[in-house]
Amino acid sequence: MAGEKPIRAFLAVEVPHHITAGIRDIQRRLAPRIEDIRWVRPEGIHLTLKFFGNISEEDIPCISGIVGEQAGNTAPVTLRVHSIGVFPGPSRPRVLWMGLTGDTDRLAVLQGDIESALPACGFPREGRAFRPHLTLGRARSQKKMFTGLGDIGEEGEGYEAGRFEAGGLTLFRSELMPHGARYSKLARYPFAG
Repeated sequence: MAGEKPIRAFLAVEVPHHITAGIRDIQRRLAPRIEDIRWVRPEGIHLTLKFFGNISEEDIPCISGIVGEQAGNTAPVTLRVHSIGVFPGPSRPRVLWMGLTGDTDRLAVLQGDIESALPACGFPREGRAFRPHLTLGRARSQKKMFTGLGDIGEEGEGYEAGRFEAGGLTLFRSELMPHGARYSKLARYPFAG
């Protein structure tokens, strides 16, 4: 529709409050050591399966049909949030994240099935492999890295935010604001069971 404002959207697993509380504690423990990082607000942390970019209101029924069917064929997944790492790697840390274990193989299959079906709605497959993680912080500038973490090594394994059972997926709207992104739910897709 002409004049329609695009919706910046992504598909994700919501992270429950007890996990975001654990992440907040980890961020507080790490903050004195790390410089030039912009911390993600814990209430805004989620496990992204697909970033769409800009979509229109008319795209939502097609996306919902695919995601709803795939989610409805998937049992809930149990995930453990632990260990920290960096992207793209220790020599150029730009993104600080927490890793996930548990039913990540089933989650990766679900993500792959959704990716394979979404071109029917006009959304191409992501070129990178799916790596489940929760972003804790990013370098403050595009041209810089954050500093102070040193070599994470075995120390990275010592961070634990807890376990949770994911009961579905959520299509989120992301609105960029001066103080950071604001998220609102567009649709929810429960897992089977």
